[in-house]
Amino acid sequence: MKTWWLRLSLLILVFLAIGPRHSARAGVAVVDRGTLTGKVMCGYQGWFNCEGDGADRGWFHWTKDRGRLEPGNAKIDLWPDVSELGPDERFPTGFKHADGRVAEVFSSFKEATVLRHFQWLHDYGIDGVFLQRFAVDVQSPRGLRHNNIVLNHCRRGAEQFGRAYAVMYDLSGLRSNRISQVIADWRTLRHELRVTDDAAYLRHRGRPLVAVWGVGFSDDRDYTLAECLELVEFLKRDGCSVMLGVPTYWRELKNDALPDPALHELLKLADVVSPWTVGRYRSPAEVARHQVNLLQPDLAWCAEAKLDYLPVVFPGFSWHYLHGGGLDLIPRLQGRFLWSQFIAAKRAGAEMVYVAMFDEVDEGTAIFKCTNDVPVADQTKFVTYDGLPSDFYLKLTGAAGKLFRNEMPVQETLPELP
Repeated sequence: MKTWWLRLSLLILVFLAIGPRHSARAGVAVVDRGTLTGKVMCGYQGWFNCEGDGADRGWFHWTKDRGRLEPGNAKIDLWPDVSELGPDERFPTGFKHADGRVAEVFSSFKEATVLRHFQWLHDYGIDGVFLQRFAVDVQSPRGLRHNNIVLNHCRRGAEQFGRAYAVMYDLSGLRSNRISQVIADWRTLRHELRVTDDAAYLRHRGRPLVAVWGVGFSDDRDYTLAECLELVEFLKRDGCSVMLGVPTYWRELKNDALPDPALHELLKLADVVSPWTVGRYRSPAEVARHQVNLLQPDLAWCAEAKLDYLPVVFPGFSWHYLHGGGLDLIPRLQGRFLWSQFIAAKRAGAEMVYVAMFDEVDEGTAIFKCTNDVPVADQTKFVTYDGLPSDFYLKLTGAAGKLFRNEMPVQETLPELP
């Protein structure tokens, strides 16, 4: 009895420490967290650490190795705009700008920084985020601590600024027979930390929405479709709606998808299907072909199976320092590439959209504020926003929200942005 009471007391303390402490600020517009329909949601990595940020993970996701972020050791292709961050949120690097100033970056471990990101979501009319939770990362004590701290920041940010959030498990890198660890982690989040009790937690079809990304890919993953089925069945029994992140060619069971009909049977147990299309097309013309060849047939398949469909769009792509290949591999075309995808999804009949990603400078897909005043170094170059304002892609994504709420007409040309 004494042990039970001690455990309950500790859980209450944890919930009070981690749960949101503030309701929405006065005057803040609050999105409808009761449905994914009509939403423009972003993926939120929240995985950046810097030496001295308190997470004890050193430089994480900024660098190729654990050394300092400096010329020759960058793993990012875009440079974040930190001009609005406070002095305690900025971390100096070994890079310098053209005028000699030391170049700085941020840490996702800092609450003020994450709260500011949610304020940007609010200010630019973007509905919310799917917070990435890597199944591999939460298996280490430091990784788990960082992920839980960032989750805490997101809970507060979503509540204070009237946004929605949901957990997205990324199974990438998970070894076989480890699905039980994902199940245990969700039990902790839901029944001990009680995340789905948050007013800001996104619900869909009347239940809390949980996303599982990495189902059915043909890239030799250790975990199997049977293990994914076990996870989906558990989440459904736990009273959740489930969104599955699947390959681009999931319907045809080819190319990036496993050629296994069991994938289709698994999808029919879910509530939302979201095919990963980053890098699958490179121009507005290819986007138009994608609409005809994949988006429209996908939506028809899902309608027959009574599934909702969440297409993925991305502003451009560059992972020169992460995996090689050309810098600025898929150009942004000053927003025309991203807007063409919003229009294609809308014309195909989609009622919601997922923007990859809010903060991923690693693969050059970020839409948050990035700078054109990038550091200067002989051996390390960076992609810019082509002279556009640092908030251009936030504004463009906010305009897409109006598009999917039917507050503006469908137009091929870029909308006039405030």
